[in-house]
Amino acid sequence: MHRTSTRVLLSCAAIGVAGGLVAGASGYLAAAFAAFGPLLYGLTVGVHFLPSVVALALLKRPGTAVLAGVIAGLVGTAFAPWWIGRYLGTGLLVGALIELPFLVTRYKRWDAWMFYVSAAFAGLVLAAAVFIGLGAEHYAWWAWAIALPLWVLSPVLFTWVGRVIAARLAKAGVAQSVSPADR
Repeated sequence: MHRTSTRVLLSCAAIGVAGGLVAGASGYLAAAFAAFGPLLYGLTVGVHFLPSVVALALLKRPGTAVLAGVIAGLVGTAFAPWWIGRYLGTGLLVGALIELPFLVTRYKRWDAWMFYVSAAFAGLVLAAAVFIGLGAEHYAWWAWAIALPLWVLSPVLFTWVGRVIAARLAKAGVAQSVSPADR
């Protein structure tokens, strides 16, 4: 069995904590959107993609997206303990869905398009869950025509932001201490 280095674990923890701080703050923005502008609620879901995308793009290691997502969920819960299921569930689900295409290729390909396809797919999964959970019959067709694309576009946008952050961190030498053997 392959062992994960402490450097990889600590890198995921740092990324997860930073992502959790952002997610915790955005949780209140999401609540405001849900109360006052439910059509725009999907804009905030992309924030949950940041830690998973940054970890996977920076470290290029199996499991890092899931680990960073779960840690971000735990940190986000500190800001709103009543949303523990939402934060942890979203962190776990997003991390797993982001890793899915890389798992299929056995983590041998790291093409940029794979990040975006997985983000769009994850957005569709989350949009479908919300669509069913809120009850489509309670909203007009035009409301769903506005809301559902936001659930897909927001994860794609935040995936791009996460990849930019990962590239800047790599350029600054942040992942330099994580040897290729650790990846």
